[in-house]
Amino acid sequence: MSNQKIQKPTLTGQRFKTRKRDEKKVFDPTQFQETIVQGLNQTGSDLDAVAKFLDASGAKLDYRRYAETLFDILVAGGMLAPGGTLSDDLTRTEFCLFTAQEDLETMQAYAQVFNKLIRRYKYLEKGFEEEIKKLLLFLKGFTESERNKLAMLTGILLANGNISASILNSLYNENLVKEGVQQFIKIQYAGLKELSDFARNQQAIGSRKELQKDLQEQMERGDPFKDIIASAREEMKKNNISEQTMIGIVWTSVMSYVEWNKKEELVTEQAIKHLKQYSPLLKAFTSQGASEILLLVKMQEYCYDNIHFMNSFQKIVVLLYKADVLSEEAILKWYTEAHVAKGRSVFLEQMKKFVEWLKNAEEESESEEDEAAD
Repeated sequence: MSNQKIQKPTLTGQRFKTRKRDEKKVFDPTQFQETIVQGLNQTGSDLDAVAKFLDASGAKLDYRRYAETLFDILVAGGMLAPGGTLSDDLTRTEFCLFTAQEDLETMQAYAQVFNKLIRRYKYLEKGFEEEIKKLLLFLKGFTESERNKLAMLTGILLANGNISASILNSLYNENLVKEGVQQFIKIQYAGLKELSDFARNQQAIGSRKELQKDLQEQMERGDPFKDIIASAREEMKKNNISEQTMIGIVWTSVMSYVEWNKKEELVTEQAIKHLKQYSPLLKAFTSQGASEILLLVKMQEYCYDNIHFMNSFQKIVVLLYKADVLSEEAILKWYTEAHVAKGRSVFLEQMKKFVEWLKNAEEESESEEDEAAD
């Protein structure tokens, strides 16, 4: 028997693909900058168009990897070198924070652009705070006008709770203290007290409108309910929003993004089908009795204000009762004492038979419990 090893057959000319886990993406911020700058130059000074461009680009570009480059461009027009200077050999845009008008209204509009971007891509939140910290360290490299704009933007973001106050620790950098820049920026923040007070007063209205808009956009995109609920709960925690406030926002969002049939006999069927689909979303924010009552009041007001829904109220209540969004206790309390004046007589009459059924069911349940106890 031969000791010679038998060679295994091989394929000549065969190319083997690199496994995905072995592939390494080249870090290329220059190409990323070219793409973002081109888009910003096309949108120009229309900040609504800028926000839409950034929203859409996030699905194609790696924002997570190039977050610093992205924020550099939006603030300064291009990638910043150490010290805060722009590189001369790279494409830049003139449509950025530092080239914008130096006034409060414009800075508020830019703050909205950043806010929308981070709401859409939550993972950018940490990177954005790191960017602000870095920019504060670069203060001595900026012009007085650029410092003013950065101060106003930071003040607005702080007042609205979009960034943590811990970013101001950057101002205690030894070099900034020596250069006297720290004192300058502190004066700017002191001058923003009036702005901060105004922003806090507007926050309750503005943040709710923005949240409602975000919810509607998530629904239109068909995002999973678990993602919508998680996002809404994060906003509740971040902005100290109560569940009662949130269920009102959710109800308005659910009812606002549909084009309702104008015929009364058809709109009820449409509403039942729609609300049955979105009942899990409503249920997520009615864990408290007060939230259920508020939802019932919102429903009452909506059906009164939208005349085609006048005959739909009772059917909607029954649907949400069956879906465990509303409890019998909440419905009975609304019926006896918690309803509002709008359409009261009409809606109480609609609910009369269902309320009687609930009371009888409750009495039968209590009777069965007593018999079981005996």
